[in-house]
Amino acid sequence: MEPLILPPIPDLHTIDVYESHGGYAQLRAALGTSPDAVTDEVKRSNLRGRGGACFPTGLKWTFMPKDSVKPKYLCINGDESEPGTFKDRQIFEFNPHLLIEGAIIASYAMGITTAYIYIRGEYKHWIDLLQKAVDQAYARGYIGENILGSGFSTNLYLHRGAGAYICGEESSLMNSLEGQRGYPRVKPPFPAQNGLWGCPTTINNVETIANVPVVLRLGAEAYAKIGAPKHPGPILVGVSGHVNKPGVYELPTGVPILDIINNYAGGVPGGKKIKAIIPGGSSTMILRAENIEGVCMDADSLKAAGSSVGTAGLIVMDEDTDLVPVLARIAHFYRHESCGQCTPCREGTGWMEKILHRFAHNDASRSDMDLLLNIANNIEGNTICALGDAAAWPVQSFLKRFPEEFERHLRARASA
Repeated sequence: MEPLILPPIPDLHTIDVYESHGGYAQLRAALGTSPDAVTDEVKRSNLRGRGGACFPTGLKWTFMPKDSVKPKYLCINGDESEPGTFKDRQIFEFNPHLLIEGAIIASYAMGITTAYIYIRGEYKHWIDLLQKAVDQAYARGYIGENILGSGFSTNLYLHRGAGAYICGEESSLMNSLEGQRGYPRVKPPFPAQNGLWGCPTTINNVETIANVPVVLRLGAEAYAKIGAPKHPGPILVGVSGHVNKPGVYELPTGVPILDIINNYAGGVPGGKKIKAIIPGGSSTMILRAENIEGVCMDADSLKAAGSSVGTAGLIVMDEDTDLVPVLARIAHFYRHESCGQCTPCREGTGWMEKILHRFAHNDASRSDMDLLLNIANNIEGNTICALGDAAAWPVQSFLKRFPEEFERHLRARASA
């Protein structure tokens, strides 16, 4: 399958170059149709969210009430704090106007007059780049009052986060935007009914919104034919770990993972064998090398394999990798980033980190394997947001699929 990779366009981040390649033409076209027609086009394309949940984007847009007496908001989630994930910053740096155009089209489709792009605080460089692009779009009349003479007006603001992974969760993101502590909210009510400041709010991922002009340019039917039938379109795959050419690759969904590793990321250094992959960022379940033959980078294929597409942050580990320290480092991250609101996550992530520290230093006992799994099982499904699940799933999957890694550390203790 051929990748959707076009020759690099120099200076595409500038508005003049973006316009010269058809930029903002889809916004003009959208403003010439009805908001419902735009939403229907996105629905028919079967564009699914690129933030991990893979929820149908057009369907989500229909949840926004049409005749609300309250203001309506769009939040674009650019927090991107999942370990192994680094795709959104490519959009910020190399094609920011695609994101801006998608944001204004989405705002028009849902009757939204204020949109926010929430970006993680560590992305200072990319925040500056994106703000410059936003300023350019304002100057050309693509954002603001009476956009392109259409009578539609909306504003777009960047909001810099404070370096908290929990704010990548949509309701915690809204609390942060409001100036409150980044605690996730209990649902229902859902954001479309009660979001920012108690008003209807839609939250989409950066890559999702960047796909909207592509949908309108190609048309729903053509877009739906790209890649995997049930999860169509291009997807940005961030490949890291033990590969010769780590980076972000734009591919159709449904490309076999082994093709991504070998044909695009240049294979494993030194010709070594793959031991394991984490397919979609640190929270997705690990897969053994012998179980990824025929598995593709799309939601349904990875679900069938016992993992998920997540943020398409593909982490590759070679045959010499000791997976116990890898899991210990992942557990440390989730312990550090737990907001502390829910007892199972607040306490359980710390317990898992301590046990994994014992394993990594050959100081664990056999009963620690059962204890570790028991703690993970008691976290999963018992927290307000999915951070608890994100902490539990790696532990569960490492224990299930690589028990020999833990056994080796137990033997090392016994022989010491």
